[in-house]
Amino acid sequence: MSKKVGLIAGPIVFLILSNLPFDIVSQKGDPVIAVAVWMLIWWITEAVSISVTALLPLLLFPLLKILPIAEVGANYGSPIVFLFFGGFVMALALEKVNLHKRIALNIIRLTGTTPNKVILGFMIATASLSMWISNTASTVVMLPIALSVINLLVDDEDGFTKNDQNFALSVMLGIAFSANAGGIATVIGTPPNSILIGLLENEYNTQISFLKWMTLGLPFSIIMIGISYLVLVKWMFPNRDLKFNASKEVIQAELQKLGPTSRKEKMVLVIFGITVFLWIFRTLINNIFPGLGLTDTMISIFAAITLFAVPYNLRKGDFIIQWRDTSQLAWGILILFGGGLALAKGMSSSGIVDMVAIAIASSDISILLTASLLILLMLFMTELMSNVALVAVLAPVVAGIAIGLEIPILYLLIPVTIASSCAFMLPMATPPNAIVFASGYVKVPQMARVGIILNLISVALLILVFQFVIPLLF
Repeated sequence: MSKKVGLIAGPIVFLILSNLPFDIVSQKGDPVIAVAVWMLIWWITEAVSISVTALLPLLLFPLLKILPIAEVGANYGSPIVFLFFGGFVMALALEKVNLHKRIALNIIRLTGTTPNKVILGFMIATASLSMWISNTASTVVMLPIALSVINLLVDDEDGFTKNDQNFALSVMLGIAFSANAGGIATVIGTPPNSILIGLLENEYNTQISFLKWMTLGLPFSIIMIGISYLVLVKWMFPNRDLKFNASKEVIQAELQKLGPTSRKEKMVLVIFGITVFLWIFRTLINNIFPGLGLTDTMISIFAAITLFAVPYNLRKGDFIIQWRDTSQLAWGILILFGGGLALAKGMSSSGIVDMVAIAIASSDISILLTASLLILLMLFMTELMSNVALVAVLAPVVAGIAIGLEIPILYLLIPVTIASSCAFMLPMATPPNAIVFASGYVKVPQMARVGIILNLISVALLILVFQFVIPLLF
């Protein structure tokens, strides 16, 4: 029903807002607001695919004389879109050769086989994967392994006890929460990060390197995963006196199914390692070779081309990945980036961002209170709608607020963007939450009870990041 209502309401509200006898903000800004509201309604209700909604600026901005089509289209081919494309191709290669699963299993094996160590192993493994592949893919990889371990408890002599249930809950929620938090660590880990980087480059000529983002994102991610682990196993769902040794055999059996490390896996691992090395040491490399001008996007495209071009067996024409493999690529997310950047460009060029800045500058609002409210708003709104869509709509407005408060835009934009990835409360908030909920071991009240605690902790942490950490790093 909500989809049907949204499908009709979007264009109707757009037409009403476009034809009002008075100005909402300005003659130039009103059409942009009308388009933004239409997009927001379709994004919230998911009346059509969120990627299809992201195409609306490409049609409406030229028709409404907001921007010429060449300027709108340029956003869909932004360097950030290609940065993520390269990341997607690299993730595709990891998944195709099953290297992601081997890495995850080995991490779990190394952490130990006591119940709490198994939970920690699953969380570290999921987060490590989510830094490089989509949080959905990392959750899908971990879920069947986790279910195999849980089934050992279901089938044992004492049945599925309260301790067993707590263990199952901790594993499932631990995987979902780690998938969400793990993506915060890198620029390509979660789409909102890339939306922000694109906005900064396109509109404010500001760059945040892969390494610079990691100096903030990785520690925050580690802290959030550590807190999630402690909240789950020490507070909400403790599994006291639970003992089982067979989990070691399950992990070993899964590794044996994979067999010895193949030549293809080794090739992917080498290319992956070189790419990460270049991302981390790009600034240093550019200092040594001043004329090189290496960017994160160039490195990402290098990885993609290498994976397509390096032959596994030249005689047979066998390469690591073929173009047909890209049928599994998340092309819709790339369009979503373009739509978000186009919307931001429309808001900027029509003067909406400047108007927000002037309104904030003329008011007497505490900077800390404003930042806290924006973080809180973003975090709890992302429980109800796509975090990419939310960042696409709100980031330009937040930039305007920062300008009005006369503080660097990064100070507000970074914590607000990170907040969009801290959705721990509801199954529909993120794909990982939905996937573990579908396992049958997690009920909505259980997820909500832990999630509200972690959401509030995230807000507190991000306020501290805004106040003390970002001024030091940026």
